[in-house]
Amino acid sequence: MKTFLQILIISILFNSCRPAKKTDSESQTDWSKNHSVDFNQELNEREQIQIRLFLEHNKSLKMNLTNTGLRYMIYQQGSGDSLAKSGQYVHTRLKVSLLDGRICYETPKNETENFVLEKSEKETGVHEALRNMKKGDRAKLILPSYLGHGLLGDRESIPPQSILYIDLELVEIK
Repeated sequence: MKTFLQILIISILFNSCRPAKKTDSESQTDWSKNHSVDFNQELNEREQIQIRLFLEHNKSLKMNLTNTGLRYMIYQQGSGDSLAKSGQYVHTRLKVSLLDGRICYETPKNETENFVLEKSEKETGVHEALRNMKKGDRAKLILPSYLGHGLLGDRESIPPQSILYIDLELVEIK
């Protein structure tokens, strides 16, 4: 009987020292707080590797890298005197592709896409590139997914987590 009581007391002590089981909502909170940062860092690292490989195979692209991760190269100088500024109305032509060459969108010939710089739903990376361009400039851009359409894509032509390769022309600034 004495041995039974000792085993019972020891098992009560061990079980009382265990942390409480987490509920489903607590587990989800832990994931969103701890793992989403790791997930985004891993995704960014994978995208940076893909971009570096793309640039190694396309050595003619001499891209500038911004603090946000945008890569751009102005390959044709325009006739403009000043850089585009936030709030200005811009007329552009775009050809949006994936790194594998698949074209997602292209502005129809003899048409332009018109929007207010930094005040529209156009890709964040396009807005950033336009702030570095003058009227008539043409540029090649590489946008990591977080500067393009992010984790979900556009649900039409751009798949989730897509790196975009864009040919951009700044036709007019008003």
